[in-house]
Amino acid sequence: MSQTANVSSTASLIADPARMSILTALLDGRALPAGELAYAAGITAQTASSHLGKLLDGGLLALETAGRHRYYRLAGGHVSHAIEALAVIQPTGPVRRKAPTAQASALRNARCCYDHLAGRLGVALTNALRERRYIIDAPEQRFAVTAAGTTWFAGIGLDVPAIKATRRGLARPCLDWTERSHHLAGPLGVRLLCTMCGHGWLRRVPGSRAVQATPKGQAALKSQLGITDADWRCD
Repeated sequence: MSQTANVSSTASLIADPARMSILTALLDGRALPAGELAYAAGITAQTASSHLGKLLDGGLLALETAGRHRYYRLAGGHVSHAIEALAVIQPTGPVRRKAPTAQASALRNARCCYDHLAGRLGVALTNALRERRYIIDAPEQRFAVTAAGTTWFAGIGLDVPAIKATRRGLARPCLDWTERSHHLAGPLGVRLLCTMCGHGWLRRVPGSRAVQATPKGQAALKSQLGITDADWRCD
């Protein structure tokens, strides 16, 4: 296919209002399920499925699975740049979002995903560890702990070499179902949550998967990793 034909095909995909709404909903970098994208575009699930298939085939979207769940994200920075450039010419409308309940907001802020930390705080924590290169991306969808990371974890009382890795490794990214971004999972993630709870930085809410950061924990997160309340609290 010629370059002109490629451009025309891509332009045709983006020209549809529903597909443009789907792409716009993904501009923040998260991966979203089909149902949420259908709501954002104001279309039925069946119609959204058709549009998503076309966007996947056209190379504008990438598919990520987590168990039985399927999430869609932009195929790369080149797609987001193209959408943002078009928005400068013709600004896109606001993306439809469902208003969360108080309970949903608490779970989105911070919660347990199995036995590791998830939600906005889990993602912020993981991002901070990656930015400081305490953990780095590794093959086979895993994280590797650097020498600097081993030292930092030891400083909060977590002996990384003593943690037994599973067949999936010591640490791995887990796609967060509310943030559609990755948080830290695996044996390291489990031990980190236990350590933070043991220090009194975090506490689990009885009868819920929600987790709360204590004043001591908020201070520790800021001093240790530069994480402030604004980075993860949405209430």
